[in-house]
Amino acid sequence: MSDDILVDIEDLHFNYDGRPVLQGINMKIPRGKVVAIMGGSGCGKTTLLRCIGGQLRASRGRVRLDRHRVSEMTLGELYGVRRKMGMLFQFGALFTDMSVFDNVAFPIREHTDMSEEMIRDLVLMKLAAVGLRGAHQLMPGELSGGMARRVALARAVALDPMLIMYDEPFTGLDPIALGVIGQLIRKLNDALGATSIMVTHDIQESLLIVDYIYFISDGRIVAEGTPDELRASRDPYVHQFVHAEVDGPVRFNYPAPPLRDDFLGAAHG
Repeated sequence: MSDDILVDIEDLHFNYDGRPVLQGINMKIPRGKVVAIMGGSGCGKTTLLRCIGGQLRASRGRVRLDRHRVSEMTLGELYGVRRKMGMLFQFGALFTDMSVFDNVAFPIREHTDMSEEMIRDLVLMKLAAVGLRGAHQLMPGELSGGMARRVALARAVALDPMLIMYDEPFTGLDPIALGVIGQLIRKLNDALGATSIMVTHDIQESLLIVDYIYFISDGRIVAEGTPDELRASRDPYVHQFVHAEVDGPVRFNYPAPPLRDDFLGAAHG
C-alpha cells in the first residue's frame, strides 16, 4: 500500500444473514484528507464505517488501516489499533451520567496511564479547541444539541487519532450549529494532521469542507470525485442527490401495479 494512503479497501463484501449489503467496495483514503461517504438511507454507509473500525468483519475482501489488515486482526490487536482512531457517533452518544469533563477524559483514562493532572490539562485543551472549556463541569442534559456534538467531537480527538470517523455528524442540528461543526471537523483534521471519513446526508455542508466524496447505492460505489467534479456531474444519481430532486434514479414511487388495475379491478371484482 502506498505511504500516502491511510485506508485501503479492496473488493469489500458484507452480508447480513445472507442479504448483501456491501458488494465489491474499492476505496482509497489519502492521509490528511477529509473524505465523505454519501448515499440514500440503507445503502451501506454506516456498515462500511463499521468494517473500517473493525466492529464488523467483511464477508470477503480486505480493509487496511495504515499497515494493519483490520479484517484479519485479533480482538487484542484491534483494541490496540483503535487507540489511533476517533469516532463521533450519530447524535454524539455522550455518557449521560458523566460530566462534560469526564466524557472527554474517558478514552484517555481507558487507553493510557496518564496522571489525573495530565488528563485535566489535556481535556481542557480539547474542550478549548471546540469552544467549551467553560462548560467542563456541565452534564450532557444541560447542553444544547450543538454543544453536545462539540463535546463528542472533543472526545473523538482526545487521543490525537490518525483516523477520525463521523457517523452523520450534522443530524438534528440547527443551521448555525451545523456550520460550526462542519468548520471544526475541517480545522481539527488539519491541525491534528489526521484523516477523516464522514458518513453524511448533508450534501451542501459537506461540499464546503471535504476533499473527496464517494457515492454509494445498493452497496456499490456509483460515483466519486472532488466537490467541484460532483457539482458539475451529469450523472443522474449524483445530480439528483446534489440538487435534492424528488424523482430520478432513486424513485419517489414504490413499485406498484397501474392505478387502473388497483381501482377499476377492485370495483369490478
